Amino acid sequence: MEPGLKTHVSDGTATVTISNLGKRNAMTVPMWRELPPLLERLAGDRGVRQLVLTGAGTTFCAGADIGALREGAGESQGLAVAAEEALAAFPGPTLAVIRGYCVGGGCQLAAACDLRFAEEGALFGVTPAKLGVAYPASATRRLVRLIGPSTAKYLLFSGELIDGARALRTGLVDEVLPEGELDKRVADFTAVLAGRSLLTQTAAKELADGTWDVSPADAEERGAYWAAQARESGDTVEGAAAFLERRAPRFTWPAG
Repeated sequence: MEPGLKTHVSDGTATVTISNLGKRNAMTVPMWRELPPLLERLAGDRGVRQLVLTGAGTTFCAGADIGALREGAGESQGLAVAAEEALAAFPGPTLAVIRGYCVGGGCQLAAACDLRFAEEGALFGVTPAKLGVAYPASATRRLVRLIGPSTAKYLLFSGELIDGARALRTGLVDEVLPEGELDKRVADFTAVLAGRSLLTQTAAKELADGTWDVSPADAEERGAYWAAQARESGDTVEGAAAFLERRAPRFTWPAG
C-alpha cells in the first residue's frame, strides 16, 4: 500500500489517517506536502466541524522518513513546519488520537493539535538530538507552551522516549485510555463537541492561541468581535432558551 493520508468525514468529524505501515507511519516528503492543502479543503467544508488526526494500525507516527533527511534536511524540515502550522491554524477543534509511537515529526504534529488522547502503551519523543538536527523555532515554542521549558528541554536534549503516564503528568497528552477504549472515548467526545457551540469553540481557540497581534488592545478588540458575533447570530439566546427548556440547543453560527 502506497504511503499517504487517508480522509474520512462523518457526522461533522473529518478523520485524517497517516498511513505508511511499512515505516511505522513515517511522514514522507509527499505526505508533508499533501497535508496543508488537505487541511485547507477540510476547513472550507461546511460539513466539517472538527478534525481527528491519527495513524493507521497500531502506530500514530514515528516521525519523518529518514531517507528524506539524506536528500535534504532543510527541505524536509520546512515542509514539516508548514504542515504543523497548517494544522495549528485549522479553525475548528483538532484532536490527535495516538497509539504506539508518537515520535519526532509525529510528536510535532500531535503538539499542533488542540487536544491529544492516547492509548496505554503509547510512547512519545522529540528526537532531533539523535540526528544532529536543530528543532524548528515554531515547534520549540509550541512544545514549551504545552509542557513547559524543563520538560521540553528534557525531550529535546536527550531524545529519550517517555510513556503515556509521564506524558499525561507533564501535559503532553490530555487523556490516556486503557487498551480497547480509545476509539469509543474519541467517538463519544467528538459527539459532545458536535453538540456544542461552534462559535464558542472557534472564538476560544483563536483567543487561547493568541492568533492576533499580541497586545491588550488587540485582545479587547477580538473579544468584542466575538461577543458581537454571539449576539448577532442568536446563539446566546438559543443557548439560554435550550437550557431553560431542557432540550438540545440548535446553534446556527455560522449562518448560510
